[in-house]
Amino acid sequence: MAAKKVNRIEMAADRMSSGEAMKKVLRIIGGYRVLLLLSIILAAVSVILQLYVPILFGRAIDGIIAKGQVKFSLVSGYLRQILLWVLIAAAATWVMNLINNRLTYQIIRDIRARAIRQLQVLPLSYLDAHSAGDIVSRIIADTDQLSDGLLLGFSQLFSGVLTILATLVFMFSINWWISLIVVLLTPLSFWVARFIASHSYKMFHHQTETRGEQTALIEEMIGGQKLVQAFGYQQRSSQRFRKLNKQLQYYSQNAIFYSSITNPSTRFVNAIIYALVALAGSFAILSGGLTVGGLSVLLNYSNQYMKPFNDISSVITELQNALACAARIFALIEEKPEPAAVTVPAFKKQLAHQQTLPAMPTAQGYVGLDHVDFSYVPEQKLIQDFNLQTKPGMRVALVGPTGCGKTTTINLLMRFYDPQAGQIKVDDHRIDQVTRHSLRANYGMVLQDTWIKTGTVRENVAFGKPEASDEEIIAACKEARSWSFIKRLPQGLDTVLTNDSLSQGQRQLLCITRVMLALPPMLILDEATSSIDTRTELLVQAAFDKLMEGRTSFVVAHRLSTIRQADLILVMKDGQIIERGTHEELMAKGGFYTNLYNSQFAHLA
Repeated sequence: MAAKKVNRIEMAADRMSSGEAMKKVLRIIGGYRVLLLLSIILAAVSVILQLYVPILFGRAIDGIIAKGQVKFSLVSGYLRQILLWVLIAAAATWVMNLINNRLTYQIIRDIRARAIRQLQVLPLSYLDAHSAGDIVSRIIADTDQLSDGLLLGFSQLFSGVLTILATLVFMFSINWWISLIVVLLTPLSFWVARFIASHSYKMFHHQTETRGEQTALIEEMIGGQKLVQAFGYQQRSSQRFRKLNKQLQYYSQNAIFYSSITNPSTRFVNAIIYALVALAGSFAILSGGLTVGGLSVLLNYSNQYMKPFNDISSVITELQNALACAARIFALIEEKPEPAAVTVPAFKKQLAHQQTLPAMPTAQGYVGLDHVDFSYVPEQKLIQDFNLQTKPGMRVALVGPTGCGKTTTINLLMRFYDPQAGQIKVDDHRIDQVTRHSLRANYGMVLQDTWIKTGTVRENVAFGKPEASDEEIIAACKEARSWSFIKRLPQGLDTVLTNDSLSQGQRQLLCITRVMLALPPMLILDEATSSIDTRTELLVQAAFDKLMEGRTSFVVAHRLSTIRQADLILVMKDGQIIERGTHEELMAKGGFYTNLYNSQFAHLA
């Protein structure tokens, strides 16, 4: 099934050109118009003053007529002006760089914040279809690359463009036909830079994709290192990494090659322009149309005019890398979120375009599935015509072979996925007509796969009820039989946990404790005691029995001995309910459930 899932985010990134990525970046930059305007004004001040300085130098040179004929007062006056304007230009450049830093990192902060908020509203199907390492690479590594490109762009692009425009004005004011030579040869530099930039973008795009795949592989191998070593997968893992590493090397080398020839190529073109200006200026001096000081100014301007092309070509190369990363980030940010609104305050602004749905009140426990159809892949049917009606306080057990749809049913109840046909109700409310947050607040869920966040034991236990007092937390810990190991931890409830601080059984006990503390009106237990020893399981099962009193409960269990007291057992196969009833009723039928139950105890016979 996973192999057939379409990686839509990669397709979206592939379709997004550098121009489209640039438009999206510019829309975000538009939110900081004041800072952007200040940066442009300061860049203009710095550029104009730096271009005015050569004129003063030219006038000072013309004041040196010949040996013994130097107008010292004139020269010294120009030198004082030069010093003043240089200091002002330096101050403007310094302030501009401060603004550019602030502008860049505020934009990157906003993009990262949007990406994180987007993760909270993406459907579970999206997260199932994409590796965690690749998503992390987009949010961390790709945004870092984008920030580098933006910072370079703000620092050099504005100044470079303004320098080119201002230089042309100053050059035409001195000698228009020599300036015309420079202008006519300018497109050659642009053509060279554009040709190289188009090739480097492709390489940088492949580079960022491959880096994301490599990050995903590393995260996967580190997370499963015990299994990697236990099954002798080290060599195959190294081969997979070596293949990705070679691809990354190839794309990186090509990207660096194209980016490295940009500067020498534009410098070569600029050197030709400089030589032509010097030659034309020399003839102009001989004809009396230009002074020596004027030629020195033109040569200086020729350098000033061409230098931004070198800088801009370098900036364009960096921008290609940044835009390739931006395409991947925006593909994540613009992925279609869950269709119904979420009312969690942190996400209200982001989800303003979505329909606002009412919150579901505290549930009584009536749950109904009416002719529900669902499949992960359209051509591969899973759940078909599923019907179920429960009453408050009812214990419903889902049993059947692996892959029959038990966990999928739980995903539908929690609305991690929406059915393709039929409807699901809690009390009198269709679950697609209320907010997901309010629906899920009515369920307490303990899964076989445990999750512990980095934080204290107290924070982990009170995850669903942050306002709980220590007395309530400790009482829940004792009910769930987790207090015995928590009190032995170095700081008790204040002990900081990481994902590897506890054994699998202890982690599961903490997850059970969360539910014991929250006391939701309905429960979902998906192999909730699978990692606990038999003696502790009996104690926890007794606590669960107490917790389930008066609460509608859905229990997924492979050990059928744990669900003998269920009010209703649904026997599933290939996504359909093939048998239903109590344990005694199903055993009396002598059908699939009987064979399944007896097979678990055949070894004891």
